[in-house]
Amino acid sequence: MNLWQTLARNPERAAPLTLDEYANWFSLNGLAYGLTGSTTISNPREEIGGDFKGFIDGAYKSNGVIFSCVLARMLVFSEARFQFRQMRSGRPGDLFGNPSLQLLERPWPNATTGDLLTRGIQDADLAGNFYAVRRPRGIKRMRPDWVTIITGTDTRPDQDATPNDLDLEVLGYAYHPGGKQSGNTPVILMREEVAHFAPIPDPSANFRGMSWISPIVREVMADTAATSHKLQFFENGATPNMVVTLDPAVNQAAAEKLQAAISAKYAGLHGAYETMVLGGGADVKVIGADMRQVDFKVTQGHGETRVAAAAGVPPIIVGLSEGLQSATYSNYGQAKRRFADGTIRPLWRNMAGSLSTLVDVPAGAELWYDDRDIPFLAEDVKDAAEAQQVEASTISTLVDAGYEPDAVIDAVTAGDLKRLKGKHTGLYSVQLQAPTATPPAGSQNGNGQPALPAATT
Repeated sequence: MNLWQTLARNPERAAPLTLDEYANWFSLNGLAYGLTGSTTISNPREEIGGDFKGFIDGAYKSNGVIFSCVLARMLVFSEARFQFRQMRSGRPGDLFGNPSLQLLERPWPNATTGDLLTRGIQDADLAGNFYAVRRPRGIKRMRPDWVTIITGTDTRPDQDATPNDLDLEVLGYAYHPGGKQSGNTPVILMREEVAHFAPIPDPSANFRGMSWISPIVREVMADTAATSHKLQFFENGATPNMVVTLDPAVNQAAAEKLQAAISAKYAGLHGAYETMVLGGGADVKVIGADMRQVDFKVTQGHGETRVAAAAGVPPIIVGLSEGLQSATYSNYGQAKRRFADGTIRPLWRNMAGSLSTLVDVPAGAELWYDDRDIPFLAEDVKDAAEAQQVEASTISTLVDAGYEPDAVIDAVTAGDLKRLKGKHTGLYSVQLQAPTATPPAGSQNGNGQPALPAATT
């Protein structure tokens, strides 16, 4: 009995298919894929690269620059809504909605589209992948490091498939509740059931994505170390490092006693800037550098900029020091435009395509994002108004040329003048009208004057 027959016998079953049920047959496009026999799907597996929890604990929750960049992306990304967009002759048309979009508008109880987008970009930023599946009560987000991508091919019947096979394709996904080492039975999902959002492809894999944090782990470590250095600076009295030299006659026990006394009196914030008085031939020398010499702003500023660059967020948007140094109203507006056009809109487009597997997309349309009501993009209104003025002028010219007004509006807004083919009214402007016949003798024009004969051709 194949997978489809198993589902048909009990379509309302609450429990998902077990791995043993799934292992017998996997039917895809009329082909039966088995764990043994003509096709191999058990290997290779593509598991999440890196340590998802490590990125959360070591970067997102402990590094202010990483958190700020992720937050900036998240806040703008979560503002969009989803609509369907008409496609006519390969060109985009009007946006429209229907009841099937309610799944994205209320993805799970007490959630909105913004919550869905927030989870999507957060998982993609930290793990490189966001997985979601449609369940009876809405959309369920799957923790990315608990997911295994199952791949296979039917062209290598006698041996295991490899990641380099030309016919390798995604057959499904295995979700491991509690983690891959929990021992719990994985839930097997077909590829048509899962929305997989991976905006940055992993070059070493065929189907999974990678986090933008991966290339800058050393930058994050350096920034964290600099922050720790500042903390140590203040905890040790907000003064440079010092070396106390004692007389050679002082024994070890006395030296340790003196060290303890110095630490008790002068170390930490309570002892900062106190005058140090030592006796017994002790000599104090300053080593290292003070706060001005270290210049943490410069030291950390360059690293922060590289982190922001990897995130695709201009430093001025995040509020980083190097971005604020060159901040003007004009620069900020340009930075917003670059952030929206170069980072957020490609992410929205990718997410719309990924989520289209969960909704019923009407024929002749695609799932798309609607960014018309986002306050962050409000400055684009001026540019949009100028573009509309140009469009209005074009519409007026074409209507005067005799094309149907509704057809003209449709063609101009879609940027496809070929839509005007066959839409001419047959009426032309005055300059193209044929000359009228010679008026009868004695006729008058509207002013009571004798009418002049029409020009001849």
